[in-house]
Amino acid sequence: MAFAGFSQRTTAFLTELRSHNDKTWFHEHRDDYQADLIEPARDFVEALGPLLSTFAPGIRAEPKIGGAIMRMNRDIRFSRDKTLYKDHLDMIFREGAGKGGPGFWFRLTPDTLTLGAGIHDFDKTALERYRHAVDDDVTGTALVKVVATLDKAGYGVGGEHYKRVPAGFDADHPRADLLRYNTLFAGIELDLPAELATPRFPKFCAAHYRKMNPLTDWLATSFGSAG
Repeated sequence: MAFAGFSQRTTAFLTELRSHNDKTWFHEHRDDYQADLIEPARDFVEALGPLLSTFAPGIRAEPKIGGAIMRMNRDIRFSRDKTLYKDHLDMIFREGAGKGGPGFWFRLTPDTLTLGAGIHDFDKTALERYRHAVDDDVTGTALVKVVATLDKAGYGVGGEHYKRVPAGFDADHPRADLLRYNTLFAGIELDLPAELATPRFPKFCAAHYRKMNPLTDWLATSFGSAG
């Protein structure tokens, strides 16, 4: 079905879920969950996928739960927060076949829209590859330019974690700030745009993703090929 927009029923469902976050309420409103959240989310992914392919052909846009659409259930086994369900709609569009690659993400709350790009978690091997890519004068300088462009365009760049430059790299390294990152991402949080409830919303999101794509492209090429 062609994407028509996320209606007020979508944000209303999320608002109600925030106030009634329990199994009884959720099961009583499962039809609303399907009709007002999941069905338009699938249509959105189907509409967004071809737009992403024009500038990020390796990005996957699978219109299903467990694909691009994240599950609403929270994993509370090891969390102090025992809230059963997310009160927001999350989606992720990854590069390549694995789960650890760069990509774009989407979060819709009753009040805000967050669009982002990059990687939120480097494992040990990925962190080493990233550091060597930053240390390299060619790929490291390219990343500095990408970060500066994103910052100028209003996309916050995050990921810094360590207070010191990691062992094996000069403390006065010209890219010391980037070497202290343990992950790398960019994003923007917006008030709900007027396009949200219209068929123009996929193009609205794709335009932001296109601007952030230099970061995912760097991660998928310079970072991905670093040894």
